[in-house]
Amino acid sequence: MTRIKYGLTLSNRSVLLGMSTVSEMLDLAVEADGAEVWDSVWVGDSIFAKPRLDAMVALGALAARTERVRLGVGCMASMPLRDALLSAYQWLSFDSLSGGRSIFVACQGQREAGGGKFAEEFAAFGIDPGTRSRRMEEAIEILRLVSETENASYEGTYNRFENVTVLPRPVQRPLPIWVTANPNPAFPKLSERALRRVARMGDGWMTTANTPQSLATNLAAIRRYADEEGRPLDESFEACLYYNIHVTEDRERGMEEVASYLRDYYSVDYDRAFLDRWVATGDPGRCVDLIREFVDAGVTTVTLRLVGYDEAAQFRRVTEEVLPALVG
Repeated sequence: MTRIKYGLTLSNRSVLLGMSTVSEMLDLAVEADGAEVWDSVWVGDSIFAKPRLDAMVALGALAARTERVRLGVGCMASMPLRDALLSAYQWLSFDSLSGGRSIFVACQGQREAGGGKFAEEFAAFGIDPGTRSRRMEEAIEILRLVSETENASYEGTYNRFENVTVLPRPVQRPLPIWVTANPNPAFPKLSERALRRVARMGDGWMTTANTPQSLATNLAAIRRYADEEGRPLDESFEACLYYNIHVTEDRERGMEEVASYLRDYYSVDYDRAFLDRWVATGDPGRCVDLIREFVDAGVTTVTLRLVGYDEAAQFRRVTEEVLPALVG
């Protein structure tokens, strides 16, 4: 039976918003490293759309302060904007620096509410947002190619190079590369394309804002598409849910804090139905039950972002009251 893993998502954006500090962020990572219930620590990514400490820089700091937990970016939203070969070099360096603890999650940014200044960010780099899917795919191909091959050559629509060996070599071979997809059933063709990309290119799948039912349906589709691609997925394939949590005995007051925190963070007023789907809010038992529903639906990793103004208190409650009931 697959052991379910739990990751802590740190907010490398909140330190710019005055909602936390760099030292507080690093201290939480160290605490998670010392608590066996946590398997990984994550940061987010964006450049100008939702400014934050650069993901690569933050991950390097986390690697220096931790020893055990795996370290990932969930997800690399700026992937279409970054030079693909340079990014691959940086990620291989990070895998080497961290002793082979890296998890790369590819994505392409978000136009919808919560995506920040999406159009302005692409304009700043002089890149047509309509090209972002293919740019991301090429970046995935290049990262995988140079991590596995020396004297590598590549010719794509946006990237070309010959006889390049990226040093240092990564510790992990193969290097884990997960792909993000958050299908919207209102757009079935786009949804199928996104899930087929995961099936074709991913060692894992990261998703968010699901119900247990939609997650199970999408995971089944990914497995079906992978069979059609001739690369059936084995037990090592990761299905990762990016989830949020706020532990409280007063659920209604907790939902008010969740809504306020996310409004401050994203400048978006999310409706209650969305927040109920996106954030596990309530006492420890209720949070455990909500997470278990996703485990039963097929997730192998759940990353948890602490939603609330007192991250340290939330960390203690999740570490001491929620996760022991799930991993025990």
